[in-house]
Amino acid sequence: MTKPAQAQEFFTSRGDGIAAWRKIADLLEAEIAGGLLVPGSQLPTEAVLAARFTVNRHTVRRALAELADKGLVRTAQGRGTFVEAARLAYPIGTRTRFSQNIAQEGREPGGVILDAAEIEADARIAGLLAIPPGSLVLRLHTARLADGVPIAIGHSCIPLPRFAGFEAAYRRFGAVTPSFAACGVDDYKRRETRVSARFASPEEAAGLDIAPGRPVMVVDSVNVDLGGVPIQATKGVFAADRAEILLQS
Repeated sequence: MTKPAQAQEFFTSRGDGIAAWRKIADLLEAEIAGGLLVPGSQLPTEAVLAARFTVNRHTVRRALAELADKGLVRTAQGRGTFVEAARLAYPIGTRTRFSQNIAQEGREPGGVILDAAEIEADARIAGLLAIPPGSLVLRLHTARLADGVPIAIGHSCIPLPRFAGFEAAYRRFGAVTPSFAACGVDDYKRRETRVSARFASPEEAAGLDIAPGRPVMVVDSVNVDLGGVPIQATKGVFAADRAEILLQS
């Protein structure tokens, strides 16, 4: 059986002093750049790649880790390794809407609740929501998706009892705007946004399906109703390899 041209080149240059895992990573990166491996497609298994390059699976695993560190692929636990889609633009302005932003990029938006609880607002949350400390709020831990791929994870705190039906609405719609509408708030604005950057924690990396230690953008924000009353305080953690923040005035 004749090997593909790039693979043949790999086999005939094994003695050039370049580590095998590096050469495999470079070849796969070239195939991604050249469109042979398209965004969203699944890479062959480690066993198949090991056979293709006549190396052990540990070498293949090192090559895939290098591609993941570059943000070119992601490994989904139990499902395999996939080519990352192109980074999407995420505008932030006075009316920031996740689902709208994702849809404008030609991708399917989604949202799931990972955890929900009623808690007493600490001093920070109380200050952001302009409520007395100790007031009840709904805290939602959510994942926001584009074509089924996590773009951001985070926590939102929403005042109770005003939005007592928000959790049920979000589980139904998978989006913030229709959930607020179901609670009587048809429109709202972004009062403030703070953006910072750091490296992902192990828990964040797992939630975003990225390699541990990859850069993330942290977006802290407060939304208010049209009367200026705070209705949501959010901390969102975005995978920097999948989104770029576009600040709009």
